[in-house]
Amino acid sequence: MFDYSRLHDLREDRDISQRQVAENLGLYTTTYARYERGEQEIPLCIAIALAKYYNISLDYLAGLTNEPKKLN
Repeated sequence: MFDYSRLHDLREDRDISQRQVAENLGLYTTTYARYERGEQEIPLCIAIALAKYYNISLDYLAGLTNEPKKLN
């Protein structure tokens, strides 16, 4: 459902750690790492939180568009 590689790229582009993202979302670092590797399905509520955190659309996170379309 999601383009998991985009999670990694978004994080790396902002020069932040998996731990920082996980803490911001109230997750364990290992859970977030599994999301990034595509080893664990991302619940919709977490996907929404990630889109808000990175200021992107869910369509971009899902790989349906190549434009991040920053949220207003």
